[in-house]
Amino acid sequence: MHELSVTQKLLELALDRAQRAGGGRIRRLHVVIGELSSMIDDSVAFYWDLISQGTAAEGAQLTFERVAAELGCQQCGCRYQLKASKLTCPDCGSTSVSILAGDELLLQSIDLVRVAKPEKTGGRQP
Repeated sequence: MHELSVTQKLLELALDRAQRAGGGRIRRLHVVIGELSSMIDDSVAFYWDLISQGTAAEGAQLTFERVAAELGCQQCGCRYQLKASKLTCPDCGSTSVSILAGDELLLQSIDLVRVAKPEKTGGRQP
């Protein structure tokens, strides 16, 4: 169910950004998810199809980009990729590390399709 609340926030954000950009239909969202995030792409897509119905985002395609986990050793400064859930620094063996990348969850971009507005005519129609 965690994905449902996250997907609702993505929809709110996308609709808000689309409105600020002048409106239109949302065609695609590019979502960046870190390797350490508990988000499951298929679950987000499933909830998206349900909750976007009847909105400017209905039918929008979600694309996901996964970001690898990168850690930084607080003892020696080594930067390294997480391998097989092993947190220890490969250089000094310290477990005093910080996450530098891989815990992201962000809406990278939104593709909009402008909806043509009817032209105004000056005067009455015959």
